[in-house]
Amino acid sequence: MKAMAHPSRLMIVDELSQGERCVCELTDLVGHDISTVSKHLSVLKAAGIVEDERKGKMIFYRLRVPCVLNFFHCVEKVLTAQR
Repeated sequence: MKAMAHPSRLMIVDELSQGERCVCELTDLVGHDISTVSKHLSVLKAAGIVEDERKGKMIFYRLRVPCVLNFFHCVEKVLTAQR
């Protein structure tokens, strides 16, 4: 839970739900430099949420456990029910 507690990491997970992305694509999305995005990805990787694969000089990330997206749907339903 703590790994997804940062807005930038939530954006990264949401983007990775569309498919794998390289760090450069995630950097544009999040609006931070490569080192900051890499740190966020390290947190997500350590938590077992994402995995990476090196292709040449680039590193691509994807969701390791796509079921994490169910968490977002569940939270959304809880928030809707409270209104």
